[in-house]
Amino acid sequence: MLMHRRLFQLFWGLGLYGFSMALMLRADLGLDPWDVLHQGLAPRLGLSFGMTVNLVGAIVLLLWWPLRQRPGLGTVCNIAVIGTAVDISLLILPTPEGHAMRFAWLATGILLNGIAGGAYIGAGLGPGPRDGLMTGFCRRTGLPVKWVRTGIEIGVLAAGWLLGGTVGLGTLLYAATIGWIVHHALPFFAIAARERPAPA
Repeated sequence: MLMHRRLFQLFWGLGLYGFSMALMLRADLGLDPWDVLHQGLAPRLGLSFGMTVNLVGAIVLLLWWPLRQRPGLGTVCNIAVIGTAVDISLLILPTPEGHAMRFAWLATGILLNGIAGGAYIGAGLGPGPRDGLMTGFCRRTGLPVKWVRTGIEIGVLAAGWLLGGTVGLGTLLYAATIGWIVHHALPFFAIAARERPAPA
């Protein structure tokens, strides 16, 4: 029963994550660093945005091998589900009109992105490929998370910007708020912690 709950939370979290990315794309006010890279790569690869997300996730997963990281079910599902959810959402979502509506979509997208991240991480079935890359580097190099995460994000953002990805207000807003949102969402969605019996 617990596994069923974990799987349900994993899949709706991943689906919501993809939907939130589509909201930020439609807002066109700037994306998070990885999505700047995805947006820059997509036309060069001849793929949709979502399929580019999935492909990059698979390539990043290959980098786990020399880092001796072990993927979980959630890692594999992350690669298959998020990009697919983005493409489906982009087919449904219209383009918002006016700056106020675009900002509302951006803010909603960032908020839902943090909630979705807390949900699929809280399911406890394995990190996403990009998160696992960070933790793998930290373990192998002994460097603190803040340096490794910052280095990866800056490198990805610079590459995406050079490829033509959208950097703007949304990029800054995402960087400033996403950690806070996930930090507060994760305890609520951490299934293992909720199911642990209380001490006598």
